[in-house]
Amino acid sequence: MPAPGTLLRLAADKERRLLPGTDTFRVADGSPWPGVFVDSLAGRFLVSLRDVELPADLRRELEASGRDSFIKHLAKGDKAAPAPLLTPTQPTRFEAQECGVRFILDMQSGYSQGLFIDQRDNRAAVRRLCRPGDTVLNLFAYTGAFSVCAALAGASTTTLDLAQPCLHWCRENMAANGLDPSQHFFCKGDALHWLTRFAHQGRRFRGIVLDPPTFSRDDKGRIWRAERDYGDLVARAAACLEPGGWMLCTTNCRKLSPAAFRSLVSAGAPGARLRAEPMPFDFDGEPYLKTLFVNT
Repeated sequence: MPAPGTLLRLAADKERRLLPGTDTFRVADGSPWPGVFVDSLAGRFLVSLRDVELPADLRRELEASGRDSFIKHLAKGDKAAPAPLLTPTQPTRFEAQECGVRFILDMQSGYSQGLFIDQRDNRAAVRRLCRPGDTVLNLFAYTGAFSVCAALAGASTTTLDLAQPCLHWCRENMAANGLDPSQHFFCKGDALHWLTRFAHQGRRFRGIVLDPPTFSRDDKGRIWRAERDYGDLVARAAACLEPGGWMLCTTNCRKLSPAAFRSLVSAGAPGARLRAEPMPFDFDGEPYLKTLFVNT
């Protein structure tokens, strides 16, 4: 059993290594509590459980921490919102920061809280890549975190997602960072449909972000699987890329090894230069996230 005080010690150790203006990070990544993942979100703890119950010692530490804490189950098919361990003392919808960028999170929004914190380094890299006047397409955008980072660097962004509430959330995230959402573009619908439409229109982008779900089904019942179809997605996106442009290709599909993922991306963008990137330092457990930056 971990020593008393392990949770707060881990949180303090990780927090010291973060860049200024960051209050969202992973505290425990499957260790020292197997099957337990703890995130710190602007002073709140989110505990995700995979096929285990909340350990009694961790429960005691959470209750003694003085922080609002929430519990989420990662069982397949369980998409319930996190449940509070105790009655929350702070608002469950709040602002969090990542490298000085503000994002709105919501503990009651459903299974996901508005920000995939394992993409922190990739968002920072996109911001560094962008220049004023660049055009960036963010597919499968969720709440548009990549769009916000690109826009802060001066890029004109196009944010695309199937869910209208996510596009509204992206607008809120932009406004929270002093950006004018009306200066950017938002598209609701299927990414493959829009890529085909952009290609036919001759519309090109300097940068494209590809972070699709591992599995999806369109309105006609057609199934998309990352381990089978990612290469085709890359090819469709590459057709909408400016000469000399870049793509961020990333997936959390555990069925894809890094080598297999690289093979799919390379097949979709033959001749492109690929650069792999690791996960953020605080994700020190299973390296499930694969990331390739593609330069044509």
